[in-house]
Amino acid sequence: MSDAMAHIHDLGAFVSAAPSSFHAAREGARRLIAAGFSELDESQAWPGVPGRYVVVRDGALIAWIIPEGAGPQTGFSILGTHTDSPSFKLKPRPTTGRLGWLQAGVEVYGGPLLNSWLDRELQLAGRLVTLDGEEHLVATGPLMRFPQLAIHLDRAVNEGLKLDKQQHMNPVWGLGDPSTADLLQLLAAKAGLSADQVGGYDIVAADTQEPRVFGADQEFFASGRLDNLSSVHAGLTALIAAAGAKTDGSIAVLAAFDHEEVGSGSRSGAAGPFLEDVLNRISGGLGGSALDRQQAFAASFCISADAGHAVHPNYADRHDPANHPVLNGGPLLKINANQRYTTDAPGAARWARLCRAAGIPYQEFVSHNSVPCGSTIGPLTATRLGIRTVDVGVPLLSMHSAREMAGVQDPFYLAAVSEEFFTG
Repeated sequence: MSDAMAHIHDLGAFVSAAPSSFHAAREGARRLIAAGFSELDESQAWPGVPGRYVVVRDGALIAWIIPEGAGPQTGFSILGTHTDSPSFKLKPRPTTGRLGWLQAGVEVYGGPLLNSWLDRELQLAGRLVTLDGEEHLVATGPLMRFPQLAIHLDRAVNEGLKLDKQQHMNPVWGLGDPSTADLLQLLAAKAGLSADQVGGYDIVAADTQEPRVFGADQEFFASGRLDNLSSVHAGLTALIAAAGAKTDGSIAVLAAFDHEEVGSGSRSGAAGPFLEDVLNRISGGLGGSALDRQQAFAASFCISADAGHAVHPNYADRHDPANHPVLNGGPLLKINANQRYTTDAPGAARWARLCRAAGIPYQEFVSHNSVPCGSTIGPLTATRLGIRTVDVGVPLLSMHSAREMAGVQDPFYLAAVSEEFFTG
C-alpha cells in the first residue's frame, strides 16, 4: 500500500500542475527531461540512434526509448492516452456580465456533468499566443464560480435540475461594469503580458480543489481530470522507470494526445497524423524503408489507456449484470462488440499475460446492452496504423464530473503493468 500511496500523491501533484492539456504536455516533458530524455523539435532533423526522446505538439506529447540493437523493422510498444478533460472553453470577447456582475463567456468542451461544476472555485488555464507567435502558459488560480440558484427561488429543484448551457453556465469572476473590465487583460497580466500583445488563446476552466485521499481505510482518491490524467501519469511513471531497465527489445512509446473528449480530430489528436509522423521518423532514422515500417507496425502492439466505469452502488441497473468492476480491483480490460473499444481475443490474452507478469489483478468491463458506451483513442490508432490495440483503464465513479473518484491502488496497478509492457 505504501508504493500505491506514494504513486497516488504524485498523481495528485501531476494533476495540480496540469490544469489544461498544454500544462499536462509541458509537465510531462519536464519530468521526462529531468529523467534524461532529450526534447526534440519537429522542424529539425532527429537523431536515429538509441536514446530517450520526447516531442510536444500543442497539448499532446510523444516520448520514446530506442534501445541498443534497434533496427528499421523493430516493433513499437505504444501506450496511448489523452491529456484533455471535459470542461468549459473561453470564447472570443470573453468579458460579459449584467446587473453589476462580471461574467465570462464560455463554451462547453466535451461532455461534462454540468451540475458537478456548480458552486466550485474554478481557475482559467491554458495558453496565450502573442502576435509574434510566442506561447505562454497561464493559470489564474481560484477566479470564478458557477453559482447555483438558491432552493428558496426554485422549490422544485430537487425533483429535477435542468441547466441550459447558454443561459445558466456563465461563471462570475468579479463585480463591476463589463464595459470597463477586461478578463483577457487579467489573463495576460498573469503571463507578464498586456492584452494587446495577445493574438490568440486556448483557455479552459479547471477545478482548484486539491486532490485528496479519503475513506475508512484511506482507500479512495478524489480529483479533477482523472479521466484521463490517471493514464498519462501512469504512462510517464512507467516510461521513466523503463528508461533505466530497457536495453533491448521493442521501441517503447508513450503517446498522450489532445482533444479525445471532442472526437480527436485535430493535429494533436489521435485521429490526426502525430503518432504516425513520429513512428515514421523513428523508423526512417533507423534506416527503414516503407516496407520496413509496415513490418515494424505488424510487430507492434498498442495499449489504449483511458479511464472506465466502476459499478455504481446506487445505479446497479445501468451496468451489465454479470460484470461489476470495483475500485481497487485492478485496471479494466474494456470490451465492446461494436468496436467502440478495440479489444479482441489476441489483445485480451496479451493483456492477461502482462498483468500476470506484473503480479497485478485486472477486471473486465462491458456495457449494459441498453446503455451505449463511449469510445477511446484505441479504435482510431488501430484504424490509422493497423497496429493491434487493446483498451484498458482505471475504474472511476463520477466520470466527467469536475471531481472524479478512483481507488488508491488502481493507478499504481496501471503504472506497474505499463512498466512491464515497456520493458518485457
